[in-house]
Amino acid sequence: MTNNSSASLIDHTLLKPDARLGEIQKLCKEADQYHFHSVCVNPCWVSAASSSLADSDVKVCTVISFPFGASPSRVKAFETEQAIQDGATEVDMVLNIGQALDGNWDYVAKDIQAVAEAAHAHSDSANNPIVVKVILETCLLDDDQIVHACKAAVSAGADFVKTSTGFSSGGATVHDVALMRETVGPDLGVKASGGIHTREDFQAMVKAGANRIGASAGVDLI
Repeated sequence: MTNNSSASLIDHTLLKPDARLGEIQKLCKEADQYHFHSVCVNPCWVSAASSSLADSDVKVCTVISFPFGASPSRVKAFETEQAIQDGATEVDMVLNIGQALDGNWDYVAKDIQAVAEAAHAHSDSANNPIVVKVILETCLLDDDQIVHACKAAVSAGADFVKTSTGFSSGGATVHDVALMRETVGPDLGVKASGGIHTREDFQAMVKAGANRIGASAGVDLI
């Protein structure tokens, strides 16, 4: 895999709570320079990132109900709408982890659906849809729960399933990525994120089935 093709898989990420404007602008500059797929920033920085990347092909991604996923569905939908108005073209929502652990998969699916419907309703065209990724927080789920969460994401109209926020007890693993890919099949996206710091980590996740990588170490990875 060439550096360019590797870069096109990366969501160049800065989600720490104390990030400042200068760091966001640096992130955007690096993403444009290295041709990353997107920058992923907290919602308050979407407008700044969108402005910085106005003349670039780099997408602006943000997170919804991050990092806990415990907001009511209507709040997640509103946050999604606001992010899109601010310039986001991709949203990474955290599913309701407590409901997943309780096995309330109908709730989980409807929660995801609320975000997916809000995003797809605000897509500017069929050729340029808002991409919805669902963060499962796999370190808190067992294999059966991961499978159920993936199926809920598929049924609710999501475009990707994603391993981790990077703010819980663990990040992406090869096992979880492979399980997610097996469950969703070849057509839905799988994003590995959390703890991907080396070229070897990157290649292992891609080999396991990831077609997007979320990382704060994007420059080092390529």
